Amino acid sequence: MPVALLGVSALSLAACNGFDPDFRRYGGGGLSTADAAAQAVQPRPSTDSRGVITYPNYQVAVAQDGDTVAAVATRVGVNADELARFNAVPLGTPLRRGEVLVLPARVAAGPMGTPGVPVTAAPGGGIDVTAIASSAIDRAQTGATSQAQPAAAKPAGAPTGEPIRHRVQRGETAYSIARLYNVNVKAMADWNGLGADLSVREGQYLLIPVAATGTLSEPVTQPGQGSPTPLPPSASTPLPAEKTTPAAAPVAAPASPDLGSERTSASRLGMPVEGKIIRAYQKKKNDGIDIGASAGTAVKAAGDGTVAAITKDTDQVPILVIRHDGNLLTVYANIDGIKVAKGDKVKRGQPIAVVRASDPAFLHFEVRQGLDSTDPVPYLK
Repeated sequence: MPVALLGVSALSLAACNGFDPDFRRYGGGGLSTADAAAQAVQPRPSTDSRGVITYPNYQVAVAQDGDTVAAVATRVGVNADELARFNAVPLGTPLRRGEVLVLPARVAAGPMGTPGVPVTAAPGGGIDVTAIASSAIDRAQTGATSQAQPAAAKPAGAPTGEPIRHRVQRGETAYSIARLYNVNVKAMADWNGLGADLSVREGQYLLIPVAATGTLSEPVTQPGQGSPTPLPPSASTPLPAEKTTPAAAPVAAPASPDLGSERTSASRLGMPVEGKIIRAYQKKKNDGIDIGASAGTAVKAAGDGTVAAITKDTDQVPILVIRHDGNLLTVYANIDGIKVAKGDKVKRGQPIAVVRASDPAFLHFEVRQGLDSTDPVPYLK
């Protein structure tokens, strides 16, 4: 369901010099995101002859005048129903010139493209826990997946950086998404071919513009705050090295014990909650396991790691993603009472949330190697 945003007049004002499209700075809170709104971005890469842009991990098709979803599908060689379902748009809907559709399956790269990894549509065509979790993982994987791919020579005109794919969730607007990624909302609209009202629809994929390299933005200060202190010359040119003689030799301290190695289980991951598995893993149908547990039961981190993302599904139920060593991710859904924040370091067995009240009450738990889901059970044995 598209979410109506601001009118044409607001977009026109956004193009004027000195106008901050984030209206929060005019309130009493004193919060300003002018830096985010003014951030320079790269132009969207050129397409091949069929209107396809190929990135290392996915491809998008750019609509032309008079295109429908079916017309784009025929031109690029993918199933029209899958393309419509993957982008949450009715099959016969007229598309705007420049509107972007993410391809659900890989197609042969044209002259401007580069090889990459296939992208598969969410099973069943709906927006479910797995699809929302995948969106959260997309955000958590920023930069990580591209580093894992081997470097390859790119032809002239090929994309120089892979933008993040953001899947629009219920209640989000173009402005809230632009603020989330600290990008200019007009640049995001240009990259995705949004209409004059900047409306977005639930389930739609948006490409987040890639920041321009080598650009510097002057810091914006509020009235009465004064100008920022300039950097001293020593910040760019280090002072000469100074050699001093210590008064006494340092005393060698004994090495600290490695408490992390003293684990009670030899399994790579610990059970996030005590209970029986009431729904088993099934690739592309249930990309994790459901563990039955009473509402309010503590949910624990399955291993040491960093909280990579916290988001919500279409019913506003929290989903939490933790990144572990070796590009391993664990996903926790159907939870409440989150006790950690994004970026926090967590230890194996540390309480991170509680099981949400439902009938029956359960924890949905996923293990992913990069972007690919895998059966969690072998990791728990």
